[in-house]
Amino acid sequence: MPITRDATEAVARSTGALRTRITDLLGVEHPIVQGGMQWVGRAPLAAAVSNAGGLGVLTALTQPTPQALAEEIARCRDLTDRPFGVNLTILPSITPPPYAKYRDVIIDAGVPVVETAGANPREHLRHLKDAGVTVIHKCTSVRHAVRAQAEGVDAVSVDGFECAGHPGEDDVPGLVLIPAAAARLDVPILAAGGIADARGLVAALALGADGVTMGTRFVATREAPVHDRVKEQIVRHGECDTELIFRSLRNTARVASNTVSREVVEILAGGGAFEDVRDLVAGARGRRVFEEGDLEAGVWTAGLCQGLIDDVPSVGDLLDRMVREAVALIAGRLPGLVAGDRSLT
Repeated sequence: MPITRDATEAVARSTGALRTRITDLLGVEHPIVQGGMQWVGRAPLAAAVSNAGGLGVLTALTQPTPQALAEEIARCRDLTDRPFGVNLTILPSITPPPYAKYRDVIIDAGVPVVETAGANPREHLRHLKDAGVTVIHKCTSVRHAVRAQAEGVDAVSVDGFECAGHPGEDDVPGLVLIPAAAARLDVPILAAGGIADARGLVAALALGADGVTMGTRFVATREAPVHDRVKEQIVRHGECDTELIFRSLRNTARVASNTVSREVVEILAGGGAFEDVRDLVAGARGRRVFEEGDLEAGVWTAGLCQGLIDDVPSVGDLLDRMVREAVALIAGRLPGLVAGDRSLT
């Protein structure tokens, strides 16, 4: 049963927007969150997502210093009067960034939502919660999600194996991971990984999530602060055009397939160590891809959902389309599939 635009709009007008525990928790119109992406989560994109009714997210460590983050938060506030968040990814390092200073900037600026990722957020959680910040923790397994709930986070983002960036080491796709997490958790859940359109949104809700987080889909929007050649490549790429690097190091990352990422896979598969690929995977090289549009300059993250992306819309058009079509699927097409409904005959 095809869904025409007229039918979609009629259903949307009659049923209203999608309201879930996530929209209530975050104070947003749509249950759609922009993922925190290195080099991409900047004010123009975050503000566009928030202005469109979702939750935009700045990426703290994209900014070179805590002061630079304070300036980016102020810049985002100039672009939107709606809620937005900040991603703070905490990773083990020989010379770690000043995480506490970044955290304090977020608190002092009155940012209402923080997405933590990487290590256990316990060290920062008390400070954030005492300041009234809503905390979402990104997880790639049920056990980590259960632990995050026990630590006191307000919601979890559960990333399936389809996601860009780090999918964990369990290789469990969202179709299994999301309902498995929903069966164990009481806090609201955001489904992430492989979601790029209304079908993914509706599927996530059916699996037990309260909303979705999207990364790659938002890279391919007009407001994303990346070179147009990157956006065009995402549109050209299919679902098979990614590589899993660092598998042998148990630090798996899903990135776009190019000559660099394929070389990294080959070196490590042949017994190489991280030192043998360090220069190939340097963050500065990945940044060049996004800023200069040289698709072979380094490795850059992309998820399997690029196989579902065939345009580069504005953020506003994307969210409007997703929600309108999701409402039509839920209220229009799906009820007609129930046995005994004579409308299908």
